[in-house]
Amino acid sequence: MVNQVKCGSIEMAAAMVISGTIGWFVLMSGQPVLDVVFWRCVFGALTLLLICGLMGFLRPGLITWSVFGIAVASGGAIVGNWVLLFAAYSGASIGIATAVYNTQPFMLVALGAIFLGERITLDKMMWLSLAFIGMLAITQSHGTTGGGHAYLMGIALALAAAFLYAIAALLVKRLTGTPPHLIALIQVCTGILLLAPFAEVSALPEQTALAWIMLLSMGVIHTGLMYVLLYGAIQKLPTALTGALSFIYPVVAILVDWAAFGHRLQWLQWFGVAAILLATAAMRQGWTLGRHRAVP
Repeated sequence: MVNQVKCGSIEMAAAMVISGTIGWFVLMSGQPVLDVVFWRCVFGALTLLLICGLMGFLRPGLITWSVFGIAVASGGAIVGNWVLLFAAYSGASIGIATAVYNTQPFMLVALGAIFLGERITLDKMMWLSLAFIGMLAITQSHGTTGGGHAYLMGIALALAAAFLYAIAALLVKRLTGTPPHLIALIQVCTGILLLAPFAEVSALPEQTALAWIMLLSMGVIHTGLMYVLLYGAIQKLPTALTGALSFIYPVVAILVDWAAFGHRLQWLQWFGVAAILLATAAMRQGWTLGRHRAVP
């Protein structure tokens, strides 16, 4: 049991480190966002197809048509989430966009209350309020970064990306029992079909070797390998530890943003990031203050 938790912790930490570096790969590729996501889906699909084949997930009758339809719908949301998040990097910076993107658990709670009738406790409302304060701090600091309109647009795109991720997560909740690697394969294949009309495939010969390395890495490492590590860790770790280790992702993203692009956060931005991450940690870990009461 101890070895299983240790192995799962290593897998989860590795998955989060990989996730935290994706912003650097996106910007270094030098490609339009739609092209980046399209090729991530192409290379990710090839990798996941191999993985699913080796794991025996491609046999007929494994999933029903209704499950397939939900997986496709979640794929549309996931791909839209990638497009918006990657577009946010150039406006709000990798670190800020990633911190804002981590408001997704609150959006999932709101969607669960609306569509699943889940109750929202006062504790959750308190953490939501703290995250909102963090958001206000981040948006109010745009003047110190010289970003202006582009900075605020980046934050808006990151919020929209988080919303789409929450929708995808809500849909995936209905796929309990379906191999997650197969769900991921369906999602990236959906992305290929959705983005193929917009991808500049005719410009392939013009792309540099560096661009191809970045795109290939995002498909094989940031999609295929990351999913394998993530799902392997989730199967081995308790939920609380999984939630705690997930915060490696935004921390790595902020460090990469600073080391690679020299983006240093102002004190108000640090406060906003800390408030959002603290509130999200509290939500994922189930921290409470006193008795539970539900908001009607």
